[in-house]
Amino acid sequence: MGLDRFSLKGRYALVTGSSQGIGHALAKGLAEAGATIVLNGRDEVKLEKALESLRTAGHAAHARAFDVSDSKAATTGVEAIEHEIGPIDILINNAGMTRRMPTEDLPDETWHEIIRTNLDSVFYMSRAVGRHMIGRKRGSIINICSVMSELGRPTIVPYTASKGGVKMMTKGLAADWGKHGIRVNGIGPGYFKTPLNEALIKDETFSAWVASRTPLGRWGEVDELVGAAVFLASDAASFVTGHILYVEGGMTSVV
Repeated sequence: MGLDRFSLKGRYALVTGSSQGIGHALAKGLAEAGATIVLNGRDEVKLEKALESLRTAGHAAHARAFDVSDSKAATTGVEAIEHEIGPIDILINNAGMTRRMPTEDLPDETWHEIIRTNLDSVFYMSRAVGRHMIGRKRGSIINICSVMSELGRPTIVPYTASKGGVKMMTKGLAADWGKHGIRVNGIGPGYFKTPLNEALIKDETFSAWVASRTPLGRWGEVDELVGAAVFLASDAASFVTGHILYVEGGMTSVV
């Protein structure tokens, strides 16, 4: 079969938080591999712009705006996609956020906001999509973890806690749903050039730290995450589940 095992032709992929940055790059990459894409986000203007860019490039794509961190909205949104667009074969849980501040100054509402966005949403979406995948006895779920699933950094305790939780939820879901033919894996990005990281990229001191801490000596480009996503979504990874694939220039391999 060769490289045909990497093809996603005929499959439907839902990518959360895909109006920009990593999520949009992954959606575009899966589309190039043949998948029909469903973009998701809360900002309808950004979502429509992202949808237009995919369709202009000749890809089959749709968009659905709903809040994946809200249980009812997630369930309703998934049901609508299943009935109006097609069966979700691939789910990428990418939606996420962070806020930087000393832990001792962290308000309860900020803690809950980050956990709800980064961790609760993965559960709500996996459960909603998983119910359909169980009936079909197939499916691939890819959760976007982080190097912070393994490492700690000052001022981002809720983010680190949430991404550690996503890592272990990935393993738990893999153990739970393997019997149904559902594979659940994660991708752990390092430091990537995205709109959300723009201030850090422009910070010469911080960028120098990233380069010195990363064996490959630089920030990652979002397109460099695509290969991992296509692999994990495709039949090329048919015996891979419960695995976190770190794409981070070697950062987690060094002291």
